[in-house]
Amino acid sequence: MFGKIFTKAYLSIVILFIYVPILVMFSMAFNESSLYELPFHFTLNWFEKLSQNYTLLSAGKNSLLIALLNTVVATTIGTMAAIALSRYQFRGKAILRSLLYVPITVPWLILATAMLVFFFWAGIGRGLHVVLFAHVAVSLPYVILIVGARLESFGAELEEAAATLGASPWQVFWRVSAPMMAPGLLAAALFSFGISFDQFATSYFLSSPGTTTLPVQIYTSIRKGFTPEINAISGIVILVSMGLLVLVARFYRFGGR
Repeated sequence: MFGKIFTKAYLSIVILFIYVPILVMFSMAFNESSLYELPFHFTLNWFEKLSQNYTLLSAGKNSLLIALLNTVVATTIGTMAAIALSRYQFRGKAILRSLLYVPITVPWLILATAMLVFFFWAGIGRGLHVVLFAHVAVSLPYVILIVGARLESFGAELEEAAATLGASPWQVFWRVSAPMMAPGLLAAALFSFGISFDQFATSYFLSSPGTTTLPVQIYTSIRKGFTPEINAISGIVILVSMGLLVLVARFYRFGGR
């Protein structure tokens, strides 16, 4: 009895520790005072000012565009790589599998520095296209591991059975493999989008002057002086993210009933 009470209390404290700062930031986006003074006075003034802050809005559009492109590219390439690693045997497969963990374990700051040196050495320079390359490289290991885990969960027996019954490789993929991989693909796509949209280190190092992403712009704005407009755009991101996750959870049961 005491163990259950302690566990519930501990989990409640952890949840409060995570969500209270987010709730405070979100509520301050509706507070009239720019210095977070109390008592609380409701206003939409900061959202109105945000609509005129073209620097933040442009950075947000850049982040959204890069995140969407990264989701498509990383999920496509990562899925093909996961199928190759899970369904085929070739020399050096074990080494390639082990190399997937290196970008996950190495801090993103080190990866961003290495990519900056490499892109300048290759003569590519900096820009949003380079940021996209970096985000794809960072997201690929996660996609491969997530989709690969899904492939390992149902094995190759169903695909072999479909091929034995006369299905072509494309029919096997679209009618057997793809539906079975769908939960893993969706999870990998959401993970890729989140990694890219939230990515700071590579975006900070590789974006060109005057063109940046939302995390970098928020960091730059905070250095110059914090304004509740950042709370406003952060609140919008939180609402959209939570709405997307609720929508996915509502129409797709990852773990069954």
